[in-house]
Amino acid sequence: MTFGRRAFLANTTLFAGTFALGARAAGVPSSGTDDLTAFIYAMPKAEMHVHLEGTLEPEMKFRFARRNGVTLPYKTVEEMRDSYNFHDLQSFLKIFYEGKSVLLKEQDFYELTYAYLTKAASQNVLYTEMFFDPQMHTDRGISFSTVMAGLTRAQTDARKNLKIDSQLVLCFERELSAESAMKTLESALPYRQHIVGIGLDSDEKNNPPDKFREVFARARKEGFHLTMHCDLNQLDTHEHIRQVLEDIQADRIDHGGNILERPDLVAIAKRRGTAFTVCPVACGWLRENGENINIIRGMLDRGLKVTVASDDPAYMKGNYVAESLVVAQGDANLSKQDLLTLARNSFEASWISSAQRKTYLAKLEVFQRQWA
Repeated sequence: MTFGRRAFLANTTLFAGTFALGARAAGVPSSGTDDLTAFIYAMPKAEMHVHLEGTLEPEMKFRFARRNGVTLPYKTVEEMRDSYNFHDLQSFLKIFYEGKSVLLKEQDFYELTYAYLTKAASQNVLYTEMFFDPQMHTDRGISFSTVMAGLTRAQTDARKNLKIDSQLVLCFERELSAESAMKTLESALPYRQHIVGIGLDSDEKNNPPDKFREVFARARKEGFHLTMHCDLNQLDTHEHIRQVLEDIQADRIDHGGNILERPDLVAIAKRRGTAFTVCPVACGWLRENGENINIIRGMLDRGLKVTVASDDPAYMKGNYVAESLVVAQGDANLSKQDLLTLARNSFEASWISSAQRKTYLAKLEVFQRQWA
């Protein structure tokens, strides 16, 4: 789907409605910046850093709780949203993990995934690679097959109905054992055709990437792509980034902003072509202190393959990928050419076929001729 500026504003109901809602959510004024914001919403893009469990909106959480007989510690949606106050990774994870209790059945995972894909398609996301954390569910007695059935059915329906393509990236919870991760990897092998990559997320403190080196070596041998979270300003963050780059040699790093403090690591990442999935709203508690403003600008200026994504949008004031790009544009004073570079990076860093990438980049080129 590609649109010129005039056609978009006058005739495209889907994107025009999304633009208005998204601009308000991102705090964009109603005049002056509308053209650039519309550019962001209409721009063809891919998203590679979104946690499906992190797209569980409060309204959906209440609906699932009622359907599954789960009691939540909140009386209203507003009260639940008000509880989403966190100041660092650990305080966020405490709130995030609470939501898993309502995800019990295949239909829950289906509706969760389809709702995210609907939102992404409305923002002209052509392709997405979605994180999911099976240990979060299998440790509660929910079968791996139940989770996969819901996710993959939603993907199939979204391809047909919404014209958005997607793949899954399985993430290990790093505070759990390497043995648990290996067991989860083995459970995933029968679903190899649905899972394109293996990732690592959750609490980074005292859980370095090297803890899972053997698991990731097995995953690489099985043909999976690799990515790992290196969250901002964590304990031993530079050493963790080095391990990801040199010891495990992952294809991507999720977040990874502290690499800018180490020119030697920047050089390694550039040489290896490592991509970075940066989520400007996800690190809101850092943005407020001015610590996150220059990460995207700095990565662009240093020639790193940086992309922008949403992370856990349901917990971050509904900032999905387009809203996150609006925030990034404002923080880093990004030009249209910068935004096009971010979109181009998103397709080039995606784990897709050469033919699929060529198709997406061609759509972006048409868009650029009409808008830029």
